[in-house]
Amino acid sequence: MIAFADFRDSLTPKPSAQLYDVPLLYCVIMLIGLGFVMVTSASMPTADRLFNNPYHIIIRHSMFLAMGFVLFWITCCVPMTWWKRSNPYLLLFGMALLIVVLIVGREVNGAKRWIPVGPVGFQVAEAAKLFFFSYIAGYLVRKREEVQENIKGFAKPIAVFAVYALLILLQPDLGTVVVMFVTTVGLLFLAGAKLWQFFALILTGVGLVVLLIIVEPYRMARVVGFLEPWDDPFGKGYQLVQSLMAYSQGGWFGQGLGNSVQKLQYLPEAHNDFIFAVIGEELGFIGIVSILMVFGTLVFRALLIGQQALKCGKEYEGYFAFAIGIWFAFQTMVNVGASAGILPTKGLTLPFVSYGGSSLLIMTIAAGILLRVDFETKMATKQATSGGGKR
Repeated sequence: MIAFADFRDSLTPKPSAQLYDVPLLYCVIMLIGLGFVMVTSASMPTADRLFNNPYHIIIRHSMFLAMGFVLFWITCCVPMTWWKRSNPYLLLFGMALLIVVLIVGREVNGAKRWIPVGPVGFQVAEAAKLFFFSYIAGYLVRKREEVQENIKGFAKPIAVFAVYALLILLQPDLGTVVVMFVTTVGLLFLAGAKLWQFFALILTGVGLVVLLIIVEPYRMARVVGFLEPWDDPFGKGYQLVQSLMAYSQGGWFGQGLGNSVQKLQYLPEAHNDFIFAVIGEELGFIGIVSILMVFGTLVFRALLIGQQALKCGKEYEGYFAFAIGIWFAFQTMVNVGASAGILPTKGLTLPFVSYGGSSLLIMTIAAGILLRVDFETKMATKQATSGGGKR
């Protein structure tokens, strides 16, 4: 076990090498800072209308940020052996949370996704995602050969995913299920699953998603609104039309910070699911590209950390880092794609940027895990190198 003091000492720059991933840390800080500024800008009209206080939402966001920084620091100090040892119990805990929310959860807009915790609600599906990815990483370490050689090893994690997916769909929350499915498929592919199993799983998943869209009228309405938003600009296509108008008004350099028109009660969820449209309107094309480059760097560093962990023999840590990287990449793609009219609208936050306490807390924990994996990998490499030199 690597002591807390070792991690603390690693935060001091050393002439030879950094024992933590500086680009990853900078990306997270930049995105959190951007989120604070943009949530402030986008939420003030809504907060003033709903709470008679334009700063109400950003005050709550600041509280979650403070908790997020504490959780980030704690996660950075927790050895990965704890996650590796605890992943079956975390899986069961996540499943229990998904059952509890269906019984005592608070219903908002027809969905039971939040467990009341004092004055706030905690969205348990966010934690369930992280716990499930931890389990899949542990399973691939224990059963990697079985996954590569026969259908049984491939089917077991899919069965666990099916149970989680069913519980989450009962809330209902199709977006979270899709994120978990894509991440699971990506990890199985990286673990060496046979191509025919991989493609069969993708086709099955796509078929089930299409079926779930067809059987639920509100999901079908979202797809219709996505395909032809201008056919009903004040009905099914209203949110997407307003989002596209925000992008079109942004131009190359934007209208200027705080000068968005669409956030003035025109664009629903301007500070949440559609915050990227407000960013496009205020910061323009140059701002959007710059932010996407930061996201791209974050995902690249996550995948690189996973690759380095695997090379160092830390398979659990490597697969867990891969899962987090795929998760960040896909959720960003879906959020941006939905606001730009490339994908159907889904209730997924933009990592580290959108308002949403549960998402922000879990994302900061995930970022802390990445930093810890990188730290332990570099420490192991350094110790191995030092030991080899002594011999």
